[in-house]
Amino acid sequence: MMPWWKHCLRAVFILIFSTGITSIGNGEKVACRDLLMGQYFCPEPVIDSSTQAAVGCTKNHTVEVKCSTVPIEKDGRNITECIQNVSCLYTNDHSYETALLLSVFLGMFGIDRFYLGYPAIGLLKFCTLGFFFVFHLVDVILIATQVVGPADGSAYIIDYYGPRLDHISRNLDTFYKTGG
Repeated sequence: MMPWWKHCLRAVFILIFSTGITSIGNGEKVACRDLLMGQYFCPEPVIDSSTQAAVGCTKNHTVEVKCSTVPIEKDGRNITECIQNVSCLYTNDHSYETALLLSVFLGMFGIDRFYLGYPAIGLLKFCTLGFFFVFHLVDVILIATQVVGPADGSAYIIDYYGPRLDHISRNLDTFYKTGG
């Protein structure tokens, strides 16, 4: 029987020397969800410094990450890496600071809503001077608290140390673990 430290040393040796191998069987992608937990390691996605979002983030708020695996054989193929979709913030050229400044200074003319992609509300605000400045104030609060975002469903571009808020909600998919 081999001691535990030799098992650990062998696993580290295999992991170090297998990361350079990029072939997955016949070139097809293997999903990490098809493997057991502990058989793969996924790095964090690469972050773009200008948008503070993951590089390659799609409109459905996921990015594909290549994960390295311990060399295993599955269905007659040697698998050394797998693909996993990780959630990310999709951004599309709408700056939080710009939207907030437009809302504060030109919000009574609806410029903030035009910028965010809501032309009908922007036109209504323009014709009524922000519903006589009441809706102007409401929009400043909604944009400042990030309740109103870009119309395409993307996130704001916010600096690294900026005021990003994560809104937490509860739905039917949420469950509670009973104490024990």
